[in-house]
Formats: sequence, C-alpha cells, structure tokens
Amino acid sequence: MILEAFLLTLAISIDAFASGFAYGTNRIKIPIISVLIISFIGSTFLGISLFFGSIISQIIPPIIAIIICSVVLIGLGLSKILGGLIKRKLAKRKNTLLKVCGAPIEADLDQSKILSIKEACILAVALALDAMAVGIGAGLINPNIKFYLVIISFSLIMDIILLSLGTFIGSKIAKKSKINLSWLGGLILIGVAIMNIFL
Repeated sequence: MILEAFLLTLAISIDAFASGFAYGTNRIKIPIISVLIISFIGSTFLGISLFFGSIISQIIPPIIAIIICSVVLIGLGLSKILGGLIKRKLAKRKNTLLKVCGAPIEADLDQSKILSIKEACILAVALALDAMAVGIGAGLINPNIKFYLVIISFSLIMDIILLSLGTFIGSKIAKKSKINLSWLGGLILIGVAIMNIFL
C-alpha cells in the first residue's frame, strides 16, 4: 500500500517539479503561500477523485475495476510520455487554463515574476487534472480509507518538496529550458498499472 501510494503521488508530482523548474529558470518566484495553495488544491482534487473512485468500485465487479484502473493509468501514462507534442498544442490555445496545462510558465499572467495567489490557483487546477484521473483509478481498486489518507498525505508533502526543489534548481540554472519530465511520470503510472494487473 505504501509503495503504491508513493509511486502514484511521485508520478503526479513530477509535473510540479517540472513546473517549478520552468519558473526558476525564468526567474519567477513562487512564494511559500502559493506553494501551499498549489499543494492543497492538488491534494483536494486527488482526495475527491479517490472518493468517487471508491463509490464506483462498489457498483462494479472487482475485475472490471482493475481493468478500468489499468486502462486509465496506462492511458494517462502514454499521454505523459507523448506530453511534449500535446503540451505544445495546448500552449497555443487562447483559453488560459489550457495554455497553463501546455506551458505552466503562462500562469504568471501579469508577468510580475512572482506567482500570486490567483495565479497559483490556476496552476494548481492545471496540475490537478492528472491527479483526478489517477485518483479515480486508484479509488477503483483500493477502496481503503487508510490508503486514501496515505496517498493524500504523500501528495501534500511531495508537491511542496518537488515544486520548491524544482524552483530552486531552476533558479540556479537561470536560463531558458524546455525540460519535460512528463514521460518519467508516464512510465511510473504504467508501472503501477502493471503491478495492479499481475500482483
């Protein structure tokens, strides 16, 4: 349970690290309050999706739940591996949320070089979309309140650590970068899906 929760939250939080790195390289500061907001919103979305997943698991057979969960995780994993192409297309959209999904740096709407609370909320929602899909999948196969508490706790902690670490490392490099670590998160999600099928 602990390992699965850790891997799932790591896969989700890698995007937070990449976003923080992008902000750091562009010399955009993320105040601690914004970091906490991003972590809280992401973990809240994850918790809600875990709850919905657990409800669905009560009305479908366990084997179907495992299949659905595996398909969701593998599909999301593949989309992350192909994330570079998808994000470039989203970054060209006029919709603010879609642009932030494609290029997190776009969340600095006023170009103040400081991520405000409002801008942090927008980034948090963009980052939380993946968490929702993962949460529903995880809730389907593991309707256990202890598991939910563990994964939500991991999410809170990892988002804070990886977002801050990404920003710190990026600020040290302090140059434009097209880093994209989504593929790594994708591989982790596919690995978790395989674990659910065979273990």
